[in-house]
Amino acid sequence: MVIPLRQSLGAPATPVVKVGDEVKVGQPVGEAAGFVSVPVHASISGKVTAVGRFPHPLGGEHQAVVIEGDGEDAWHESVRPREHAESLTPKEIIDIVREAGIVGLGGAAFPTHVKLSPPESKPIDVAILNGAECEPWLTADHRLMLERPAEVMKGFWLIMKALGCDSGFVGIESNKPDAVEAMRAAVPEGSGIQVVMVQVKYPQGAEKQLIDALTRRKVPAGGLPMDVGAVVQNVGTALAVYEACYLGRPLVRRVVTITGTPVENPSNFLPRIGAMVEGLVELAGGLKGEVSK
Repeated sequence: MVIPLRQSLGAPATPVVKVGDEVKVGQPVGEAAGFVSVPVHASISGKVTAVGRFPHPLGGEHQAVVIEGDGEDAWHESVRPREHAESLTPKEIIDIVREAGIVGLGGAAFPTHVKLSPPESKPIDVAILNGAECEPWLTADHRLMLERPAEVMKGFWLIMKALGCDSGFVGIESNKPDAVEAMRAAVPEGSGIQVVMVQVKYPQGAEKQLIDALTRRKVPAGGLPMDVGAVVQNVGTALAVYEACYLGRPLVRRVVTITGTPVENPSNFLPRIGAMVEGLVELAGGLKGEVSK
């Protein structure tokens, strides 16, 4: 696994391991370098074989930790389920989210604990869970809502609790009626959460457009959702919050869609962070025909 220490829009993490160290799943390999930054964790157990600059998905080279797996998949002792996660305080939820290294999994990768900590001058009265895929070919969030609806909804409820708001919307495009049905069935009783079917219209998955569609509030040019009392989180982010608060697991995996006309068997996978895209393409049956990009 090649685990980038730059995994958010904030400052890259600072490495806390060296070559030769033995690590376990969920063990920190990088510490946050400020408030707008997140720690990074080992996604497999094994030995650190390199700490240096490697190609980064966003271009160029950035510092990363390379781990050679031992095949044991042993989890670190600090990773253990938490009893009564539903009784956590807002501050405890935010602290857990920060230590788990959770960032927005809809694409922006903004540190989630920062989004859950708006200034007192910007009170939040509505939370929105984004179940509208941000690009037409992606189906990662769709699969999560079908396969893990209860966990996703519990994570969203924790997000609402951290923000101190009693009203929540789940926005799902109308071409995903099965996801709408699954998520409505998973809404916790008395949670104040509504699952709303929205129009299939690009870019419905962009947070400003989704806020407008669900609440008719318009974020001003150059402004942020918190300027209109709203915070938007992605379906995958909500699952990560659930796993951190209930299972004690940091962010070490995410759903990835491998798709496109050259892909033999377009699929969704749940790989550990640091896995090679090449390996995922092979799992999807490889490529066929001419591939230009």
